[in-house]
Amino acid sequence: TDQVQEVLEAAGKVYTVLKIDEVSNLGAARIRVRSLLAALKDQADREAEAAADAAAEKRGCPAACIDLNNLDKLVPASFTEKADGVVAAAEVEQREGASTEFERVQFTEEMRDAGYTILAPQMAPYHFELLVPIFKRAGYNAVLLPSVDHGAVDAGLKYVNNDICYPSILVTGQIMEAVLSGKYDTDKLAVLITQTGGGCRATNYISLIRKALKSVGLGHIPVIAISFKDLGEDNPGFKITPKMLYQAIYALQYGDLLMMCLYRTRPYEVEPGSANRLFDYWMDACKHQLQRGVRQSEFRRTVRRIVEDFDTLPLAGEGTKPRVGVVGEILVKFHPTANNQIVDVIEREGCEAVVPGLIEFFLFGIAGGIFQQPIGKSKKSALGSRIGLAAVKKLRKPVNDALEKSARFHPPADIYELAEYAEEILSLCNSMGEGWLLTAEMVELIRSGCPNVVCTQPFACLPNHVVGKATIKELRRRYPESNIVAVDYDPGASEVNQLNRIKLMIAVAKANLAEKEAEARAARDAARDGAPEDPEPVAEAVEVETTEVAE
Repeated sequence: TDQVQEVLEAAGKVYTVLKIDEVSNLGAARIRVRSLLAALKDQADREAEAAADAAAEKRGCPAACIDLNNLDKLVPASFTEKADGVVAAAEVEQREGASTEFERVQFTEEMRDAGYTILAPQMAPYHFELLVPIFKRAGYNAVLLPSVDHGAVDAGLKYVNNDICYPSILVTGQIMEAVLSGKYDTDKLAVLITQTGGGCRATNYISLIRKALKSVGLGHIPVIAISFKDLGEDNPGFKITPKMLYQAIYALQYGDLLMMCLYRTRPYEVEPGSANRLFDYWMDACKHQLQRGVRQSEFRRTVRRIVEDFDTLPLAGEGTKPRVGVVGEILVKFHPTANNQIVDVIEREGCEAVVPGLIEFFLFGIAGGIFQQPIGKSKKSALGSRIGLAAVKKLRKPVNDALEKSARFHPPADIYELAEYAEEILSLCNSMGEGWLLTAEMVELIRSGCPNVVCTQPFACLPNHVVGKATIKELRRRYPESNIVAVDYDPGASEVNQLNRIKLMIAVAKANLAEKEAEARAARDAARDGAPEDPEPVAEAVEVETTEVAE
């Protein structure tokens, strides 16, 4: 609809859109149609008045510009005949349509050398804070925008079609709020945005941002796109080097590890705030390492120390609270404002939050060449994907080794293992949005002792409907203990309704956990009495107690 509006308005036409659904009340539609007719009549009156004035100045007939002798050639006698194109072209001057295309501005080497400020919107606070030092070390003046507030949401609604998805509104709103804040010189400013290049609405990030900048007279600001795919976006002054890529992998692993350790320990900390203080200490240490460049040996040593420190953090009642997983659309899943602080909500309700890592999303993107061969991906692409996954696996080995030796933490599933989980339920050719990874993460959470899952998604997100909501029924059939709820997020969505859905799911989770604890106590009591009526429950009870002692 945005493109249609631009084309019509550029040609001086009136634009009206009617939204009609199953609701039988068409009163609003009638009002808009009547308004359109009134606007057209008013426009016609103005044009007629202007034509009359022009004719009066020429002191001739308004139609004198057309030779009436050739009228039969311009207007056919019947609709089956064609007008004489040569005469029509000579006699009537056609108005050319105005182009709505605007020139893309490149980020040049001169801009980089001049120290242009590069604004990057926020998505995953823990991870993106670690990525900024990498860009600064490479010579780019990168600035990570702060967390989104409601002002950014309002800015997004102002400059973006409100029917676009929630992440697009948030990202564009962040950028426009910062650009118009007066903090930055708009003549030495650029914008950096990551782009998946898929088929969902969020693929329009780049064009939406450029359109918003042009609407306020700042179309000269270059928009830099980072993507795994070839988007035809060439920026001579911005290049991702192999060294930067390696450092980014280290940064994402640091972010995933620190997030896992924090969420695992904070609900049980003996001293309030101790988990956050330990997290902040290691976050600062990782930033300093990334500023000067992380070496493999240093990375291995740091990872081991992080796990050891969180392993020895004093906790009380560890493992006694329900575990609640958070999956969904990448931005809504990680950004606290986008998901209305869902991790804080889960912890306030007396539960432990479990959020799968961010690096899995990038591995999912790399693995596309392997799993999409049935729909045309080449063997060469599959080979490149396997090489890329093998390289990342080697870099992840220190993290997995440290987690395997830990008493509190467990290493995440391999990307191939995740693919096997998802393949049981849907095709691995589902790659739009989060694709099959979303389904795989839900299965992994359930299998790892976290049957309670919140699936976060933007309102009307089609990829999430396919790989998220549509799979919940099958997941419940395969895993009866699963407790999954889908929550939609939108600028106009009611936060109360979101909280009610989450709290209802948590209430069920607590009831299920209490039931399991009661069954375990009954089994222990029966084993301690030594004289149960049925010998089979005794064996089961002893097995349960033995397992608990071993753990």
